[in-house]
Amino acid sequence: MRVANPLARDLDLILDHTRDLWEQLRGQHIFITGGTGFFGCWLLESFIWANDKFGLNANACVLTRNPAAFRHKVPHLANHPSIGLWPGDARTFEFPEQRFSHVIHAAAEMDTVAHDELTVMDIIVQGSRRALELARRCDAQGCLLTSSGAVYGQPPSEQTHIPETYGGAPSTTTPGSAYGEAKRIAELEGALYQARHGLPVKIARCFAFVGPYLPLDGRYAIGNFIRDGLNGTPIRVNGDGAPYRSYLYAADLAIWLWTILLRGKECQPYNVGSEDGLTIAELAATVATLFEPKPDVLIARAPVAGTPVAGMRGASHRYVPSTQLAQQTLNLRQTVDLKEAIRRTIRYNQPDGRSNESN
Repeated sequence: MRVANPLARDLDLILDHTRDLWEQLRGQHIFITGGTGFFGCWLLESFIWANDKFGLNANACVLTRNPAAFRHKVPHLANHPSIGLWPGDARTFEFPEQRFSHVIHAAAEMDTVAHDELTVMDIIVQGSRRALELARRCDAQGCLLTSSGAVYGQPPSEQTHIPETYGGAPSTTTPGSAYGEAKRIAELEGALYQARHGLPVKIARCFAFVGPYLPLDGRYAIGNFIRDGLNGTPIRVNGDGAPYRSYLYAADLAIWLWTILLRGKECQPYNVGSEDGLTIAELAATVATLFEPKPDVLIARAPVAGTPVAGMRGASHRYVPSTQLAQQTLNLRQTVDLKEAIRRTIRYNQPDGRSNESN
């Protein structure tokens, strides 16, 4: 018996906001790197949903270092007839003979190399160059680079929302800046390919997110808080809880990424995220309210005025984007508020959450 997709409501939401875009992909072939991670799984879920609903007869080739592991992780994606897997490393993969109309270079999984800054830079810089070269050889109609808000470095604390015009950058003498600086180089690579080859490069500067497929045992505070709640243990904040962050739900993320790829202006970076900032301590308290019984929130230490934020590459005390450009030029909006986003993520990660359709 076929099991209903637990993300059906979210996927219908995505189609409601992208319905006029999908005709551009009718009968087309797209190539996705990073397709097995958080971003990639949402892109594939929504691609398959649109493909089936609209009869697009499109297909996607997904780069993965380990096809067998991907099939085990998400068999319904890996085994879908419109999805093909291409083995290889983002930095060195062989180009398929097939031509692709669109190339999406999604964010790489960094947890396994988080403490090896040189490897982080290689994966981002060389991987971006490889994806751009594939797009150039295919004369692609669009190439999406998923960048990061880390490119802004550490803005001053009075900068409550970071616009695309902010000219700050990561410190070039701090090893922890490797991620943000590499993303800056990747954006520059895209601009060079656009200038030299006319490649229509689109840039999404992504901030922080929550939703199904987000790792609950990695470096994401919101994922760790949800994990603690699911385990019935106190929610632990490892720092002082003072940094400000904001979180966009994964369904909204997919809407924004498809829109930027198919309607965005070439080499115009767009911030992708929520403008609704809150402290990490407030985030932990918000997550706690969505569990019954409500778990305790334990904060490791009291805030110290003037103390720099540590532990997040390229981050500042306030890591909240201005999304006015995307709102005004692409008509993009946050449609799912934070509490509901967390609630849906909790539901999906509960023991029966992936076997029953969301309601």
